[in-house]
Amino acid sequence: MKIKRLSLWHCELTSHETYYMADGKTCDTVETVIIRLDTDTGLSGWGEVCPIPHYLPAYARGVAPAIAEMAPLIIGADPIGAEALMLKLDSHLQGHPYAKSPIDMALWDLTAQAAKLPLYQLVGGACQADMPLYHSVTCIAPDEMPRIASDAYQQGIRQFQVKLGADQDWQADVERLRLVRDAVGAGPLVYGDWNCGASQLDASRVGRAVAHLDIMLEQPCRTMAECEAVRRATGLPMKLDESAHDTATLLEGCQRGIMDAVALKLSKFGGVSAVRRARDLCLYLGAKMCIEDTWGSDITTSALLHLGISTEPARVLNVCDLSGYVAPRLDAAAPVRQAGRIAPSTQAGLGVQPDIDLLGPAELILD
Repeated sequence: MKIKRLSLWHCELTSHETYYMADGKTCDTVETVIIRLDTDTGLSGWGEVCPIPHYLPAYARGVAPAIAEMAPLIIGADPIGAEALMLKLDSHLQGHPYAKSPIDMALWDLTAQAAKLPLYQLVGGACQADMPLYHSVTCIAPDEMPRIASDAYQQGIRQFQVKLGADQDWQADVERLRLVRDAVGAGPLVYGDWNCGASQLDASRVGRAVAHLDIMLEQPCRTMAECEAVRRATGLPMKLDESAHDTATLLEGCQRGIMDAVALKLSKFGGVSAVRRARDLCLYLGAKMCIEDTWGSDITTSALLHLGISTEPARVLNVCDLSGYVAPRLDAAAPVRQAGRIAPSTQAGLGVQPDIDLLGPAELILD
């Protein structure tokens, strides 16, 4: 089997609800990048990446030039066994994990289709029937956030990521966490997320004020050293996110004691292959994992679900149905949340078939 063509599309995704985050950052309409690898056997593999420039050093319009740079190694290559080709791409073009992620995803899709197996069978097998989801609560006025959390609770959600810091008012952040905890009651996981936009002082003050509410903090500050100081000051468990992007940062987070949980995001690490290696390291380190990505629709969601379902259940904190937060859906038949949980497709490969009519003509074709 050989790859004979690469096609690329840009597609706008609009959030059902605007996400307000620390430092005045918002996430409303974003651009996702879709790629398809066609082979000489008739099989096609799909990949997706949806970079958010203010979140990571990545942007949607940077994907196509990077892929064009890698195209001579991709076209004509054997897609079976994604990691072999990804090693060549890493040697050819250093960095750019976000641009490599959809390529890696599509290679795994093709490999699993060729094996006539769902992807999860190739990366560990199904370890459980379905997985818990978290719901992200946008950072708006404190008294408006409990309604969002309550609605999600009624849908079966038991984990709540509470966005903080949009107004740079630490006392308002305390109220946000208190009111959401009151809304969902004791037991569900509630964690405050500044997207690394808080100062060490403000995060410490918030943490101390809510310590009695059973709260976890998600990467409050930009550096691991600051996060470590907040952990020492508050004694609260911590989830690492923005700073976790390879094995070295995972090891550092563990050594600093700030990685009770960690977000493993496909586009930060560079795709399914890299996240699988990170997952296996986290199993050894003892960290719980949120297997997800920065943003995206059904292709990205499908990939992360296959990784999540093939991970030891005790170590899966949650996964994220990114496609449930945005419109349009790229594949109306793709998995959706049910009673606060979700499972991947059992079809061969990723199990997604994006709507070509929705995507329209490809903006880039390399063959």
